[in-house]
Amino acid sequence: MEEIVYNPQKGRLETIQVEYTKENTTWFDDCMKNKDIYMITDFNGGMLIKECNYSYPVWVYDISRADIGYDQKKAKKIRTQHVE
Repeated sequence: MEEIVYNPQKGRLETIQVEYTKENTTWFDDCMKNKDIYMITDFNGGMLIKECNYSYPVWVYDISRADIGYDQKKAKKIRTQHVE
């Protein structure tokens, strides 16, 4: 599927082709607030981090879900470091 993501390394939005599957994505059903992390996806040697809102997923290079132990809080910290 075609997805628009924010690439903080380039400082811009990009359109990518990504498939969200149970093999490459971890979903977090316990998100209650807009800034909670809804899902993390391994993508092209990096990771897509999506909040529980309508913002664009953030594509962070050189890190995977396994690198952060599939952890929602660590994903939120990484997203914050790259975006806010």
